[in-house]
Amino acid sequence: MSMMMMMCLCAIGLLSFCLEHVMALASLPSPISGEGWPEKFPAKEHCSRCGLCETTFVSRVKEACAFLGDGMGRVDDAEMKVHGRQRDTASMAWSENKDRGEDLSTADEARFGVMHEPMRLAKGIGMRDAQWTGVVTSIALSMLEAGKVDAVVCIANSSEESNKSNPQAWSYPQPILAKTPEDVLRGRGVKPALSPSLNVLDEIKNDKSIRKLLFCGVGCAVQAFRAVQDDLGLEEVYVLGTNCVDNSPTPEAAQNFLQEGVQISELERVRGYEFMQDFKVHVKTSDGYITRPYFSLPGTVAAPSIATSCLACFDYTNGLADVVVGYMGAPLDGKMDESYQTLTIRNERGSQMVETAKDANRLYIGDVATGTGNHEQLATSTVAADSIVLEMVGGDVPTSGMPVWMGNILAFVISNYVSPKGVNFARYSIDYHILRNYLHILQEWGEDRAQQAMPQYAADIVSHYLQDETVRKLQSQLQITKQEKELKR
Repeated sequence: MSMMMMMCLCAIGLLSFCLEHVMALASLPSPISGEGWPEKFPAKEHCSRCGLCETTFVSRVKEACAFLGDGMGRVDDAEMKVHGRQRDTASMAWSENKDRGEDLSTADEARFGVMHEPMRLAKGIGMRDAQWTGVVTSIALSMLEAGKVDAVVCIANSSEESNKSNPQAWSYPQPILAKTPEDVLRGRGVKPALSPSLNVLDEIKNDKSIRKLLFCGVGCAVQAFRAVQDDLGLEEVYVLGTNCVDNSPTPEAAQNFLQEGVQISELERVRGYEFMQDFKVHVKTSDGYITRPYFSLPGTVAAPSIATSCLACFDYTNGLADVVVGYMGAPLDGKMDESYQTLTIRNERGSQMVETAKDANRLYIGDVATGTGNHEQLATSTVAADSIVLEMVGGDVPTSGMPVWMGNILAFVISNYVSPKGVNFARYSIDYHILRNYLHILQEWGEDRAQQAMPQYAADIVSHYLQDETVRKLQSQLQITKQEKELKR
């Protein structure tokens, strides 16, 4: 064979190889630009912007998205795959069961999800500048430093350079693939807006140095991550979740809530905020805390401050994570950075993560989380007075809250003499949000899809409360209001 012919054959082979790769790349789904959110995303206004659709994994959106098709109804089967079993839905705790001698003082699996061991109280150790005591950061940092993982997916805020020019950078979420302790520490603090934590999926898949990964995220992001994790080519996967409810759709919406609702004029002082067990918003600032009772917030501030996707969420407790950190089931000790949080270990991987942080002397584990009080009555009255629910059923939404001094008195009375405590407060919060969100998806999607989109435990909670006349009346009013709106079209 002549040299010229050999060169021609080599050139043809090289061209064929290149064409194959070009065709392979061309066949990959095109990620959707975040600038098109939410209109250009499959779930539209119910998109939680988890980040999946901003990667080539957009091709898996129909099976992965928590707000399309069966939605969070997929959690039931996914629990079996992730934890080796489903939660015990028969363990659902109701106050009436106490009369039959049942112990309702500790967390039930039906509401709180699969438990490898009882839910406990926990504090991070030596984690400065965390929003709480740094439980999440302590676990993530310990896993990386111990070599248990090669990288951590977490949500940082804007870069330090951006912080200098933008005092509200704390509220702008920036998903990062952290490979150093310094990067993990950038993830301290709760970001109040929807965070596209999955937009690093392609980076993970293409980085051959990452064999073991820790993913940190909220329920909707964890559900989507679980659907695609086997396609990332990883050897070990750990998932550290947080309880999550009522995120703002954008950082600007969160800032508007602070200005219009909490009446904070100097946003540059703000470092974070939470809705707390004493029925007040606690705003952490550069020099302390500012609190404002819920009852003094204008009702009209709620709808624009809460992402629509959060109104269709039924995984408050992050049922598919290996270990979950929250605070609603813990006692409030005055300040966020002095209070316990709750720790729910769902499987052996979660146990390994906690032990790694304990061995590093970064995590203190306290007593089993307990609670007292009736949670159902307060859940029913709260959903009936909720401004978003009032708007759904055609009621009047208050444009102003009560005077702060009066709101403080009411918050004190309710939190000290009416409200359930600890785990029972968490039950109240879970039930109230499930009821409100059921009414939302009933209005938006109708009864059939509403039932389809809820995990079994959420459907059981709704079914129980529909025995209550107040909740049945809300359901009836919603359907009447919906029919009236349709007739006007």
